[in-house]
Formats: sequence, C-alpha cells, structure tokens
Amino acid sequence: MKTAHLLLWRHAEAQIGYPDDQRTLTSRGEQQAQRTARWLQDHIPPSTQLLCSPSLRTQQTSQAFSANFTALTALGTQTTWHELLHCCGWSDAYLEQPPSTLIVGHQPTLGQATALLLTGEPSQWSIRKGALWWLTLRQKNGENQIVLRTVIDPDFL
Repeated sequence: MKTAHLLLWRHAEAQIGYPDDQRTLTSRGEQQAQRTARWLQDHIPPSTQLLCSPSLRTQQTSQAFSANFTALTALGTQTTWHELLHCCGWSDAYLEQPPSTLIVGHQPTLGQATALLLTGEPSQWSIRKGALWWLTLRQKNGENQIVLRTVIDPDFL
C-alpha cells in the first residue's frame, strides 16, 4: 500500500446571510483562503483530487487553490461524517488504497470525521474557519495507521 492523504479544509470566513449556500467569502476569508492555498501548492502531492461542497463559500475557498475541483452535493452543509468519508474513499473500506484527496467543507462534519479517523469516535471537534487538517494513511509493520501530519491555521501563515 502506498501512502494516502486526506486533507480536510474548512471554508474560509464567509458573510452572514441567506440563503446559506449562497454566502460569499469576506475580505478576511479571501485572504485566509489565499494564504492556505499558497501553502498547499508547495506541499501536497500533485495527484491530489480536490472535492468541495456545492456552497459558494467552499467553491470560492477551493478556487483560491485550483480551478480544477469537483463540487459534490454529498458534501453539502447537511452531510454526515460517514458520507464525507465515503465520497473520498476513506469510509469503512479505507483499508484499501483511497486516493489522496483535499476536501473543502463544513462544520461539524469535518471535525467529526477528523475525530473519528484519529480516535475511532466521531466526536464534536471544532475546526476553525479556513483551517486545514492533513491526515495520512500509511502501512507500518503490516498495520494501517492514520497519522496527523499537520494542522494549519491561516492566521499563522
């Protein structure tokens, strides 16, 4: 098994408003997305697929990194951690070789998925707006392990 990567990026700061799926990034949010995108361009494997929620704020966050992304209804604001992991191949069958994936999504789903992968329980972990959690699936001594590779807060870049 090769190493696989799952990067969970919460959308950057967005305007308050309605309808929820049409909220745009604030000026601060645009800066957050750009800082994280610059960091990603220097660090992630080039074959990483980019998936996002269909909401405008996640698409704008994704576009700061690449115009080549896929917006999936299954990653919308109402998705569950199980649906999110299924969309990227990191579901219960993650013992196989999932593709390296960057997902731009929402809370609480991103926090729940991160908690599940690192602890075995889908706890209510909070991921800040614009922050990125990078998890790696590797095989060591014949066992699959999930390792927290890094956590990035755009305010520190």
